[in-house]
Amino acid sequence: MKKFLVLYKSSIPASEMMARATAEQMQSGMEDWNRWAAIATNAIVDLGSPVGGSGTVGAAMVTSGDPEITGFSILQAESLAAVMKLLEDHPHLKTPGASSITAIEFLPMPGTEP
Repeated sequence: MKKFLVLYKSSIPASEMMARATAEQMQSGMEDWNRWAAIATNAIVDLGSPVGGSGTVGAAMVTSGDPEITGFSILQAESLAAVMKLLEDHPHLKTPGASSITAIEFLPMPGTEP
């Protein structure tokens, strides 16, 4: 099976979404995530978590990271198409702001294969 890094993105930072949410909204959101996780259980390697501040280091620069990335998961599936199908009804797509999900396939590291 292939593994995929799933990045949850939104125009509203995760910390702001959580700070604004009422207890009822938080509970409802977690119920939605738990329902999705039950459906996707065989594909979930790491359900992940929300993420906050980040930074980027380059050859000649250090900057703040991508504020649109609000969380991650690691999933496994036979193909990218299978992961995308699994994500079609993901609860993140119902969160406030312009929300999207990106799936990125992990490639084997040369020289580390058994």
